[in-house]
Amino acid sequence: MLKLLGLCLLAGVLLAGLLFPVVGSLGLMSNQASDTVDSISADLVTTDPPLITTITDKDGAPIAYLYDQYRVLVPPEKISPTMKAALVSVEDRRFYEHQGVDWKGTFRAALTNQFSGSVTQGASTLTQQYVKNYLVHVVARNNKVEQQKAQEQTIARKMREARISLQLESKLGKEEILARYLNVVPFGSTIYGIAAASQAYFATTPDKLTVPQAALLAGMVNSPSALDPEVFPEKSLERRNQVIDKMVENDKLSREAAEAAKAEPLGLAQPVRTPPNGCVGAGPENGFFCSYAVQYLERNGFSLEQLRTGGYTVRTTLDRTITRQAKQAAEAQVPKNTDGIANAMAVVRPGKDKHEVAALVANRDYGLKPEQFQTQYDLPSGVENKFGAGSVYKVFTAAAALEKGMGIENVIPTPSFYESRVFKGGGERCRGTGEPNTRWYCLGNYDNSYPPQMSLQQALATSPNTGFVILEERLGMDPVVDMAARLGMRETLATNLRGEPPNAKDKNKELRISQTEFYKANGGNASFTLSPAPVSTLELANVAATIVSGGTWCPPTPIGEVLDRNGKVVEVNEAPCEQAVSEGLANGLAAGMSKDDQANGTAAGAARQFKWTRPMVGKTGTTEEFKSAAFIGATPDFAGAVQVFNDGTSPRPICLGDKPRLCGRGGNITGGSLPARTWFDAMSRVHAGLPVRELPKPEERYLKGGTEIRIPDVVGKNVNEATRLLEQAGYKVSTQNRNSGQPKGTVVSQTPRGTALRGTIVTLLVSTGYVPPPQPTAPGPTGGQPSGGPGTSQPPEITLPTEPTEPTEPTGPPGGPEPGIPIPTRPRR
Repeated sequence: MLKLLGLCLLAGVLLAGLLFPVVGSLGLMSNQASDTVDSISADLVTTDPPLITTITDKDGAPIAYLYDQYRVLVPPEKISPTMKAALVSVEDRRFYEHQGVDWKGTFRAALTNQFSGSVTQGASTLTQQYVKNYLVHVVARNNKVEQQKAQEQTIARKMREARISLQLESKLGKEEILARYLNVVPFGSTIYGIAAASQAYFATTPDKLTVPQAALLAGMVNSPSALDPEVFPEKSLERRNQVIDKMVENDKLSREAAEAAKAEPLGLAQPVRTPPNGCVGAGPENGFFCSYAVQYLERNGFSLEQLRTGGYTVRTTLDRTITRQAKQAAEAQVPKNTDGIANAMAVVRPGKDKHEVAALVANRDYGLKPEQFQTQYDLPSGVENKFGAGSVYKVFTAAAALEKGMGIENVIPTPSFYESRVFKGGGERCRGTGEPNTRWYCLGNYDNSYPPQMSLQQALATSPNTGFVILEERLGMDPVVDMAARLGMRETLATNLRGEPPNAKDKNKELRISQTEFYKANGGNASFTLSPAPVSTLELANVAATIVSGGTWCPPTPIGEVLDRNGKVVEVNEAPCEQAVSEGLANGLAAGMSKDDQANGTAAGAARQFKWTRPMVGKTGTTEEFKSAAFIGATPDFAGAVQVFNDGTSPRPICLGDKPRLCGRGGNITGGSLPARTWFDAMSRVHAGLPVRELPKPEERYLKGGTEIRIPDVVGKNVNEATRLLEQAGYKVSTQNRNSGQPKGTVVSQTPRGTALRGTIVTLLVSTGYVPPPQPTAPGPTGGQPSGGPGTSQPPEITLPTEPTEPTEPTGPPGGPEPGIPIPTRPRR
């Protein structure tokens, strides 16, 4: 009698809980509880569970997946009747009869449990199980405490589940609830939902599941770990056959068909597998590109959590053919098993509205096994060459000179040895100086074969060091460093001399500031034009793309399009393109760089080796201690950069021979050797079949020299101050908001930059101080759908204005693990 009385009380409490707060007022607590129930019910109807994000190449073929739970949604009509019948038979035989709560089963289970003194029967309907699974695997998937609450054996929890289930049944049809249940429940490890389970265990889809397959999966839902068919095949087989028998009992299967199904083996896919999670899944060839794409999205508004749960389709700009050709070229010049030497290449499509990244490769493979020469360092895209790009940076000095009024035919002095009286520094006292305590910046050329003067175009092709340091003296360091940023070295120059974000707490003051600040400090550091500091290969490629795009800089984007789980386009908060330098200047610079592959150009030998004949721009570079070398080049169709550099823990000079190797002394790598050969090898294949396109003809101004009006560079200033400066200089100003993490009101982009006629409209993009996350979208019908003057024989030398500077005592940047590299006294070309 006492047990019966307890059962009656239990039933009364359950009924009262289901009816609150409809009957009477139960106070604030009841209202809050009701609000919680209503909120969960609404979420169950409108919110999708975590889905897998697919990353594809430019043609839409998948290369990688990101997920927290491996799940792909399918609508009811894409799930086989056999699967539904198996699940209903074993979990809720009266599913199509009740309204979310099986009262008969509930009271029967309560009675049985009351008299047995333990919880031996459940009686939860599929709708109630859906509610519990949603709370455990969606709402509280990262909160173990809340997961335990969602599964505790209490009347309050059962009461809440029942109330939510009744609400769901009033809003959703039976087929929809069944599909949602099958889309949420786990099937072992990271496998969630019937689509993922069908693929993982049987390499099929939910609409093609056979009776034995459906029965095995239906039997797993309550104990996916204990009934894992790979780990416990005998238990799994026994449970599968029990489900088949239940199907017979519920008239869902004939006895003959059941016996035939039970006679079949488990039939698991060999091996049972889930897609690799993350960019390692993109493989050794495409992994670097995948990693850059994910980082790019994170920098532009997406969180990693969103990417792992949002069910996006990210179509990238990855070109598999170009990637394969570039990787083959990189490995041909520096085999992947070469100790301590990386060969990285980036390829970008030029354009005035977009710079699409086509390939990011290295001689190393992308992966987790260093013993197999794999790495997850972003060799092609990150600021990973810690030793610099050498004379490639002379391009920025030349561009700054053109903007100041020089032409590519103008002559510059190129003495075999030069002692700077503007820049101090260097490892030893200059020759002939009578000042024993003064160390001026002194340097020589690669060898003594250079004439004492030459045109700027010839200097870009043959790379004398002294001529470009003399140009730096005349220009001042600020315009040269700023030009590098404008043309594309933005993330590179934002890092410190280790290629890392500046660290305000570092004991070394040079590591507390950016490269930009370091090279501008105290009047400037002349080693900039010889690039001894960390550099990004991708940004070098984008510099070349900017030059052949008429001076239009665009962010090097790996993203073609992002679609949400419902197939709707999601806007990516990418930086807009900007006119970094005037088109005339860019075309003049391109003409200046067009001789490197010809005659005595530093890349001529590599060009001949691969029978290159197309018009192009190019520049080589090698660092003083031969620890790295680089080459950039471009045609109107493709731009690319290659860097060969130390990537081991004990950096040493690089020596050439039958195979490149690290050596103690006598390094002899140059930008015209391994880097240029890699570039011409890859680009010869990339351009095969493409029509030959000429470089644009340069204007007379950039051949012979002239004058133009410089626009104040106001990037980084407050919009009010920027507007005042531009208007005072005679320009009109237009402003637009730009979502950015920089302080609100800061100018983050300006177009045009450089020179322009007075009266030109200068557009400023002004930071809002906020980068919004992607906006969620409404779910699909089942809570979501699956898923770029007359000429002379010897042009006159032009003397550029010299900005007053204070002599400094510059020091070289750190090189990898070494404490520091002295400023080179004889940089290489």
